[in-house]
Amino acid sequence: MIKDSEIKYSVGALMYSPASNKRIAYSVINEKYGKQYSLALCLEDTIADDCVEEAEKQLLISLQTIYRGKEVCDFYLPKIFIRVRKPEQIGGLYNELKREREILCGFIIPKYSVENATEYNEQILRINTNSINKIYMMPILESENIVDYATRRDTLIETKKKIDSVSEYVLNVRVGGNDLSNYFAVRRHYNETIYDILPIANILSDIITVFGGEYIVSGPVWEFFSSDNNEWKYGLIKETKLDKLNGFIGKTVIHPKQIPVVNEVLKVSIKDYQDALSILGWNQNNTLQVGKSINGERMNEVKTHGNWAIKTIALARIYGIN
Repeated sequence: MIKDSEIKYSVGALMYSPASNKRIAYSVINEKYGKQYSLALCLEDTIADDCVEEAEKQLLISLQTIYRGKEVCDFYLPKIFIRVRKPEQIGGLYNELKREREILCGFIIPKYSVENATEYNEQILRINTNSINKIYMMPILESENIVDYATRRDTLIETKKKIDSVSEYVLNVRVGGNDLSNYFAVRRHYNETIYDILPIANILSDIITVFGGEYIVSGPVWEFFSSDNNEWKYGLIKETKLDKLNGFIGKTVIHPKQIPVVNEVLKVSIKDYQDALSILGWNQNNTLQVGKSINGERMNEVKTHGNWAIKTIALARIYGIN
């Protein structure tokens, strides 16, 4: 297990904003979104094809504004990522940045696939040769080439080899629930979860099976942020709990109201926290490597619950205990 670095678990609620948003820098500086989230400035699906250049200019202005703001006042600085639409944007945008590089955490790569992986990987490796701080990448698995059941296994394995070749710089692997759903022309409502859509659930299962042992894999976006009786919130809670149960950590969000909901689900229960501490603190010289949980409800086994315990403690440190 190589995914026990806390920074990889800490991406958490990743809020998307169009890179053309002229207010985003001031929202960050004024802590409009709280003090526990990450931020994606998107140049892909949220931006019209003929407005990309304008959005790039605004993105650079936003990063400059946030950087200058940090020099004069104290505020929560989220992990900031740029979602590009083509490989050459990575090097191009990075070269445009000056001191603002210090507040950039990395790049999000949409529709990452075997076909385009080499170009994206080379861009990430190249900018890191000149960067003082590590610049990460977060590839999104959402292309149609992982939908085809006949070739999915081989495609995912080959994709993982590409990701493995730059694993030092891979913060998370992400999944594009909406792109995958679009292929089947399906869409969930607020009383349903992505796991109720069987073909999508099967794809997610295959992704977590291939990547989940070595990488943090994030949960798909939840589209709802309003309803008459908070149904949207209960739906998000339900799906994020299922994400967590199935090994997905973190979630793409599209509205500030979703951030505290995701953070609350990512908290660790006191029972899990106590058991994780017990497992990690087990006397290795003890003949028995299994015993009752702290409250006597379940079995704790050192060898089979070790990875779970490491993850649980990391989540508790980042998101807290309830």
